[in-house]
Amino acid sequence: MRFLIQLIGAGLLYALSFAPADAVTGGEPVAVTQVDVAPCLAATAADDMDKAATACAEVIDNEKTTKGDLIKALIARGALYARHDQVDHAIADDSRALLLDPGLADVFNARGELWLKKGDKPKAVQDFGAALRIDPNHEKAKANHKAMAREIERIGAQMAVAGKPSFNCGRARRAVERAICGNRELADLDREVFASNARAIREARNAAEAKALQREQDEFIARRNADFGRPGYDLKKAMQQRLQRLNGVDGY
Repeated sequence: MRFLIQLIGAGLLYALSFAPADAVTGGEPVAVTQVDVAPCLAATAADDMDKAATACAEVIDNEKTTKGDLIKALIARGALYARHDQVDHAIADDSRALLLDPGLADVFNARGELWLKKGDKPKAVQDFGAALRIDPNHEKAKANHKAMAREIERIGAQMAVAGKPSFNCGRARRAVERAICGNRELADLDREVFASNARAIREARNAAEAKALQREQDEFIARRNADFGRPGYDLKKAMQQRLQRLNGVDGY
């Protein structure tokens, strides 16, 4: 009899161990707490940094948050950070969202614009390109990528001629020409003077004005050649003044 009671008791404990939680407590089924992303999205849409800081952190830092809601919160908070020029924080949120879903063309484009703000053009181009691979018709990404391609081309062209004057240094005979060839700053100035003079002549109102402009340039070169090496002559200053003369006080 005693053995039978022990056996029944053991069986009852075993059965209870597999019983639903509501059977144990005698109440309703225990509801799984859902993480609500709505307050985060509302706060970011209202541009409320204080409320968003709390509401979005509750979603983003909660391990029970679904993947979809986590991505929404990250994108929303990243956009809010971007609007308030907190670029590094915005990039961090966008990057985390892209790790969760690498197919977000809008987020790649947004992060590319943030890289531009930081001055990191290669990363910006990379993100714009990624957006276009996902969505070839993404208008903002196309415009951004095109603009950056032109910028990189311009920079490349500048780098190709950086430190090179308007003339062939291999044929330089005058001391002033050799001085210009031997100094990157002077070489760049010489090239800028040459280009600005060419632009001024091209935009001249008539042939007589164009001829007068070229005569003025020839006179500058003649004075430069004659005065270089004389006491008190400052070649750099003379070239800067000529450039200012061509481009105007405020530049061209």
